[in-house]
Amino acid sequence: MLLLSSPSALVARFHRSLLHNPFLPSPSFSGLQIGTAAALRPIRCSSNMVKAIRIHEHGRPEVLKWEDVEIGEPKEGEIKVKTKAIGLNFIDVYFRKGFYKAPTMPFTPGMEAVGVVTAVGPGLTGTVVGDLVAYAGNPMGSYAEEQILPSERVVPVPQSIDPVIAASIMLKGMTAEFLVRRCFKVEPGHTVLVHAAAGGVGSLLCQWANALGATVIGTVSTKEKAAQAKEDGCHHALLYEEDFVSRVNEITSGKGVEVVYDSVGKDTFEGSLACLKVRGYMVSFGQSSGAPDPIRLSALAAKSLFLTRPSMMQYTATRDELLHSASEVFTNVGAGVLRVRVNHTYPLSQAAQAHSDLENRKTSGSVVLIP
Repeated sequence: MLLLSSPSALVARFHRSLLHNPFLPSPSFSGLQIGTAAALRPIRCSSNMVKAIRIHEHGRPEVLKWEDVEIGEPKEGEIKVKTKAIGLNFIDVYFRKGFYKAPTMPFTPGMEAVGVVTAVGPGLTGTVVGDLVAYAGNPMGSYAEEQILPSERVVPVPQSIDPVIAASIMLKGMTAEFLVRRCFKVEPGHTVLVHAAAGGVGSLLCQWANALGATVIGTVSTKEKAAQAKEDGCHHALLYEEDFVSRVNEITSGKGVEVVYDSVGKDTFEGSLACLKVRGYMVSFGQSSGAPDPIRLSALAAKSLFLTRPSMMQYTATRDELLHSASEVFTNVGAGVLRVRVNHTYPLSQAAQAHSDLENRKTSGSVVLIP
């Protein structure tokens, strides 16, 4: 397990550098187009080859194939990056299964990575060979030894941050940021329910909500994960085998919680609604157990509930939003508010095993693939 607590001065320098290397707005995970790395294609007669994970059909983890691909050279506004670490996220599973549609088939999955710049396109300034950079979001295709990326979609990684740590925090950290600060603004005195509290995003949600003064209730699958959730600021860690609705009702003396952060979906959705207080917020941001059953609007009327299905892409749709989110994440990491847990690393060639372990709840914290 790796933990990070960087000095605030380094975070300040990183934030200044963000002003010159911002993320660009990216499309939605759900329904809108997702870009792929245009310079990464199946191998033809070329010596410029790298290894990558390719998906030729949707399905189980076994559809993740370790193949040779051809990579081009960066054009104007682009850079070539040699990948050092890749963040594994549940959205990768959604694309593999076909819940979300990639624009091409076959395709290389992956939405988050850190690497070293090995070449820059003509006339490019601000990024040089040897820079350590990170990105999260578009273009999809991070499961590769090398990638061509738009220079404006990468950010420099401070020297104090290990590439494995950086690869684990970008997408998950910005997701946690918009969930607790903007989708529903957690404040002192609130009580929040976090499902999958020991997962990559769940761990950060527990830490952040606790730091904001909320009482945090979390659900997990094992006693070991319950112990980790408590270390991460979860005041009450409940096992899925328990009736979490009854336990939440007991903990809150029948009042319910202000907000539920639900990334599980089908197995927890109805119970999550039952846990909310009057005018509570149901934030459904994932479906690891499958898509929730359809809901009638009248089901929300009894307690005047709010229901939202957000995506990070819509909360980082402008340059200012992207800069703000990234700054918030790295500032809180530097201040020690967020501890980054990388509990599992796998060789990139074993991505199928990593996917299987993630889906079967055999992992906790962040999972990183290493080329």
